[in-house]
Amino acid sequence: MEPSKALIVIGSAILVIGLVLHYVPWLVNWFGKLPGDIKIQSKSSFVFIPITSMIVVSVLITLLANLFFRK
Repeated sequence: MEPSKALIVIGSAILVIGLVLHYVPWLVNWFGKLPGDIKIQSKSSFVFIPITSMIVVSVLITLLANLFFRK
């Protein structure tokens, strides 16, 4: 893929993500609240490790990449 086309695709993806986050934020409320996401909180610190959410995002990105970039 040419660099110019790749930049157009990446820019379009960022635009779509921004529009979704701005106009329909309830679509991503699930992120960070799935079973398997680790939250550790003490008096002075907070650690959040979204393991399950990242697996779901990774699977979605893989599926989309396979759909759009298949030869």
